[in-house]
Amino acid sequence: MTPYMTSLQNIKENVERVVVGKSQEIELSLTALLAGGHVLLEDVPGVGKTMMVRAIAQSVGADFKRIQFTPDLLPSDVTGVSVFNQQSLQFEYRPGPVMSHVLLADEINRTSPKTQSALLEALEEGSVTVDGKTRDLKNPFFVMATQNPIEYGGTYPLPEAQLDRFLLKIDVGYPSHEEEFEMLSRLETGHPIDRLESVISLEEIVAMKEEVARVYVDEAVKQYMIDLVQSTRNDSEIELGASPRGTIALMKVSQAYAFIQGRDYVLPDDVKQLAPYALGHRVILRSDLHMAERQGADVIRDVMGRIQVPATRKEAKKWS
Repeated sequence: MTPYMTSLQNIKENVERVVVGKSQEIELSLTALLAGGHVLLEDVPGVGKTMMVRAIAQSVGADFKRIQFTPDLLPSDVTGVSVFNQQSLQFEYRPGPVMSHVLLADEINRTSPKTQSALLEALEEGSVTVDGKTRDLKNPFFVMATQNPIEYGGTYPLPEAQLDRFLLKIDVGYPSHEEEFEMLSRLETGHPIDRLESVISLEEIVAMKEEVARVYVDEAVKQYMIDLVQSTRNDSEIELGASPRGTIALMKVSQAYAFIQGRDYVLPDDVKQLAPYALGHRVILRSDLHMAERQGADVIRDVMGRIQVPATRKEAKKWS
């Protein structure tokens, strides 16, 4: 895996030229990209969610499209539409923004549930169906959706089925005083995004995704993942626990995270690091906990504290 470490570090450093103080969020986003999943970024407007997506797309040389979700947006505005050509007397498909490598679904919870659901097939199957014909999306296909907190006016909470399609949910957060000062200094003479160039090819990203699929997961680590997910189905604070899709997501993202750390085997610590981001949005808390401002990620951390962490051999990579 050593040949890829330089490329991964170059991507992170390139994005950090634009996004200040979000090293962990950038690493988690790259983890989702290599795992073949998608990311939901949540926080108040103006904290750099959109800029981070643009920077990642430019860093990997991806075809980038952006959809600004609004209450009047139609499903065809996302997937594309068939239009009748008067000259050829045939219907022709005009691709929507979803036909791209990196798609920014900006403020996804400001549009209607009908339009939100237009992304379901793309997120899960990597394809879209328009007028009865299914079209495969590009490889890689990576969606980074942003949403405002649901207590903000004019928002439509994402249904559980759609939340479950996002591999990770990340809260961005405000910058520190020092980070905000650095931000002002960088923007004083222009925006660094305008000077950002790609540091890796899409072919390399595809090759890395194939390597991620070969990362070894020990049986003891798999059992740990299952114990964690099944515990969410019996926890007194959780009304509806994570589904088997959550277990699969936790394994896939742990493989990608181990790869980014330079290993070809998953450690229990990888699972502990990622579980709040991979499972927090897949559980439904009891209604009274929302009033107490408890989040799904907080409950997942509590659940992990009650599960025994397996002991695995560090040389597990030799078993693959």
